[in-house]
Amino acid sequence: MRIDCHQHLWPPAFVAALRARDTFPYLRDWTLYLPGENPYPVDPVAHDAARRRDREIAEGTGRVLVSLSSPLGIEHLPGTDGAALIDTWHRSALELPDFFHVWAAAPVTDPDPDALARVLTSGRIAGLQLPATALGDPAAVERLSPLLAEVERAGKPLLVHPGPASAEKGPVPDWWAAVVPYIAQMQRSWAAWHVAGRTLHPRLRVVFAALAGLAPLHHERLAARGGALGALDPNVFYETSSYGTDAIGSLVTVVGEAAVVHGSDRPYAQPLDPARFPAAFFDTNPHRLLAGTPPAVAGA
Repeated sequence: MRIDCHQHLWPPAFVAALRARDTFPYLRDWTLYLPGENPYPVDPVAHDAARRRDREIAEGTGRVLVSLSSPLGIEHLPGTDGAALIDTWHRSALELPDFFHVWAAAPVTDPDPDALARVLTSGRIAGLQLPATALGDPAAVERLSPLLAEVERAGKPLLVHPGPASAEKGPVPDWWAAVVPYIAQMQRSWAAWHVAGRTLHPRLRVVFAALAGLAPLHHERLAARGGALGALDPNVFYETSSYGTDAIGSLVTVVGEAAVVHGSDRPYAQPLDPARFPAAFFDTNPHRLLAGTPPAVAGA
């Protein structure tokens, strides 16, 4: 069964919650406002669950994993503010058609491992998504270890996704956030996991969105400065969103074909063409990510 590991789809109740807000993140009609990014016109058709499901089935996809988008910054909101929005996300996303499985979310400013443990019991919860901005150094990985332990205990994977973009001085083009701060965040989170994550959580499966910002391709510089890539870790995966043949091919030479899973980041980007890439990206590897692999070893 072909799986898309990374899409975004906002149910009506979640849209209503964003429209009810007066501070970031919020919607006005279908325009999204975030700190650090230009106002973004959301396509309402892209969040029509029935249309999305029919399109995916017509394209040959058998399951889609959806998440709220961590650049919204919801996980970083303090106190009950973020927790209430995350509760709305869980309730409304689990009411989507069964075709859609759901990445859970969790507050990172005030983590609640017990609440996460309850959410993870649902069979339609694929695992936990966390923003890369919350995992940007080894100390941050250790601070969120109680959340990661619940995911590991549940036998489900962690998706590391770009978080909120930093505010820039002066105007920037619309693509800036996705290409500059998002990629830097992914490289930082990969390095933090490389240093601290596997030691703390030896059985946790983790997938980095956007090919981890191509962080493994820096292994030569890593070695030149005293680090080491180490042995390939069968429980670390790299999701493809917004990349194509050049980047994916280069990454495969370092981490291997078995580490790559297809994710489209729809509606913000389009899926890979299955005819141009290994079938394992769409089927075998996502199933391994979701169902588990042999015990991990130190390394990437």
